[in-house]
This record gives sequence, C-alpha cells and structure tokens, in this order.
Amino acid sequence: MSKVLTLTMNPALDISTSIDKVVHTDKLRCAAAKIQPGGGGINVARVLSVLNPDFPDACTAVYPVGGVTGQLLMQALNTEGIRSHAIKTLGETREAFSVHETTTGKDFRFILSGPTLTEPEWQSCLDAVIALTQTGDTVVASGSLPHGVPDHFFATLAAAIKSKGARLVLDSSGAPLKLALEAGVYLVKPSLRELEELTGQSLETDAQWRAAARTIVQSGQADIVALSLGDAGALVVTLSQTLRAQAIPVEVVTTVGAGDNFVGGFVWAMHKGEPLDRCVAYGLASAASAVMNRHSNVCEPDVMRALYPKAHVIKED
Repeated sequence: MSKVLTLTMNPALDISTSIDKVVHTDKLRCAAAKIQPGGGGINVARVLSVLNPDFPDACTAVYPVGGVTGQLLMQALNTEGIRSHAIKTLGETREAFSVHETTTGKDFRFILSGPTLTEPEWQSCLDAVIALTQTGDTVVASGSLPHGVPDHFFATLAAAIKSKGARLVLDSSGAPLKLALEAGVYLVKPSLRELEELTGQSLETDAQWRAAARTIVQSGQADIVALSLGDAGALVVTLSQTLRAQAIPVEVVTTVGAGDNFVGGFVWAMHKGEPLDRCVAYGLASAASAVMNRHSNVCEPDVMRALYPKAHVIKED
C-alpha cells in the first residue's frame, strides 16, 4: 500500500489566542492560548490523520526538532496520534504566534525565523525522507526553509523523489520553489503572490492566471498547478484540464492553516484515486472546514464531508 510522507523543514509550536482589538503600546489581555503542532507539512499530516483514523500508519511526518520547544512539539504530535520521524538538532524549534481580532475578524500572525541547521542536520532530513519513500508514494514538502539550508534543497529532493517513482507535492516560495520547479515536481501549490514572483509579472485577471499556470505545466516544471486564490477559490491546471472553483461560503473564524488544509484534503482524495475535480472539491471543503473551526486549525472530517457537495468545480477545457 502506498503512503504519504510530509516534510517540514521549519516546524513550529503554534500558539494562538484572541482579543477584541489589537492596539499598540497597551498591555493586551488575551483569551486562553491554544497550543498546537505547526508548520506546513506537519499541518498536512494532521489533516491526513483526521481523515484517515483507521490507517494511522498511512502518513509519516518527517521534520527536524530541537530544544524544549521541540519536545513540546513532539508531545503535541504524539497526543494527536501522528506518526513521526524526527531528526534531532541543536537549535531550538521555533514558535509561531497568532492573534484573532474578534471585532474585525482579522488575524495577526507573528512568525519567528527558527534555528540555523547545520549541513549534517539538513542532510539527515533529506536522507530520511528519501530512504522512507518507495515507488508510488507521495511526498508533501511544505513550508519555508530555515537558516543554513541551501536554496537547492527542494530541487535535490525533487530529483530524488522522481527517481524513486514517487510524486512530490510542493508548497513553498522564493528561490527554493523556483529551483525545485526547474528540477520538476508532480504538483505545486503557489499562492497568487508566489505565482507572480515565479513569473516576474503582475497577474490581475483570470486569463493571466491561467496563462502563467499553463506555462509552468507546458514547460514540464509541474504536472499540476493548484493556484490558491484565498476567498476567490482555486484554479487548477494540467496539460489536459483547467478547473476553476470558487471558495465555499462559510463563516470565517480564522484564516490560519487554510492553505495547508487545502493541500491535505487534495492529497487525501488524490491518494484514494479520486479524479482531479473531486480532489479540488475535497481540498476546498477541507479549507472551509478549517477556517470555521474554533478549536483547531485542522478541518473536522464530518464538517468537511458536509461541505464537499457545496464545492462547485467547473471544467473549462
């Protein structure tokens, strides 16, 4: 049975709270904090775990971890039943802090930079995920690279995963994303800002979005481009299909983790062998469930399944 591995090179212990209004200088008395494991790939693994409760071994989260914060992160993952392959590092795992402003619905997110990894440490992460990958598997690499990790890291990973007959799903940004696309990936999920950075152009219309995504696919840099458009939904392009979908209208409690939940729902459906349009619909339903979840930044399976029929995916080609 094929499996999913997630790789998170810059994991975080996510601390979130809320307050009626964020103002400068004053002491702000916040609500009780929620502490959750975080980082792109870890969040994807959490989504896959809640959607696959009967198959906990179907997904493994690979990540570097260090210090007291790292121990808390591992404990949080163990509590959620996430199968982990952690690589110990000397640097302290970072924290990330978000505040939800209840009067406006805005999220204020404070992202720390994280530790500096040594070459043996980041190489151990690369070696671990490659060693765990087998033919037919899916590897989801998501999030930023910490200090010390070279820009070609994801490109090296992409070449290795492809040589093993597996699929790489990549959600990152900047030079590491650009170099990885030159090596070729199976699926890339850029935001509109990231797509503009890749093309060096201002992309303001649907037609421009489609043209930019098609260029990536036609050049062989990715089999699938899943452009995340926030509250405008998603655009998914392959060589043979173009799919456009609007976001599912829900009451938004928080936007934290929406993109990771989209990837998690998409990959979950893809791993089950669902057709592309259903993968997009499940991705949107997972994201919609997450943004209305007051208790976690991960979707709720029952809510996700209830929202799935409300996802309208239009085939344009």
